[in-house]
Amino acid sequence: MVAGALKDEPDPARSYLHRGIATRAFERRFSLADHVRVSVAEFVNGLLQIDLVCEVPEELKPRQVPIATRRGAQGPVIEGQKAA
Repeated sequence: MVAGALKDEPDPARSYLHRGIATRAFERRFSLADHVRVSVAEFVNGLLQIDLVCEVPEELKPRQVPIATRRGAQGPVIEGQKAA
């Protein structure tokens, strides 16, 4: 869950020509995958940036399995005849 609220109310004596970024409270809920963690969360220039890192354990990563061939094999057989 990501939530934010304004700590101090803006100065009512101040007048603004335009407010580009809303200053209201917010809340956003979402689910992360099993192997995802938050590495950095920072608020810079009015924008929240959250960096996520996916750390898949070695046993869950895809692996390559070498396929050996037999010496002297005749090749595949299709319908009882040797393939050309």
